[in-house]
Amino acid sequence: MASQVLVGGRAHQPCAACKMLRRRCRNNCVLAPYFPTHEIEKFAVVHKVFGASNVIKMIQMVEESKREDAVKAIIFEATARLGDPVYGSAGPVFQLQKMVQEFKLQLESIRAQVLQLQGQREQLLGILMNNIHPFDSSSLVNDPVLGSCSFPVDDDTAAYDPITFHVEPDMRL
Repeated sequence: MASQVLVGGRAHQPCAACKMLRRRCRNNCVLAPYFPTHEIEKFAVVHKVFGASNVIKMIQMVEESKREDAVKAIIFEATARLGDPVYGSAGPVFQLQKMVQEFKLQLESIRAQVLQLQGQREQLLGILMNNIHPFDSSSLVNDPVLGSCSFPVDDDTAAYDPITFHVEPDMRL
């Protein structure tokens, strides 16, 4: 337990910051509450991007009740800066905003297409409704083109399906 120091009769482990910087961790260490010994990777990222003294200054600038959230934001920004040194955490935000704008444009285009298709549908329905007359079997029997022939029309003869209606081939050809 060489890294532990006895403070007030109890063992005190140095925080991740003091451990990494190889300095003595005091009771009033500003970084100790936010970078415990087992989270040395988090401090390493923050230290690499901002430096220890700047992190201490940023933490001290924030009121004590909001420091934990500030440290989380610092860790998030440092991690993002390692991935994108120019934009940091703003890069993904800009990309998402751009995607939202593109999706809005696509949505408006699709809405316009839907309105156009609905108009075409209404137009076709109007044409169909104007050109279709109810089926009247008596008009076929007394049709002037067919002549005035009289043949019985019952339900069976009017219900022939042209696909299933069997026609015998004429072998006399």
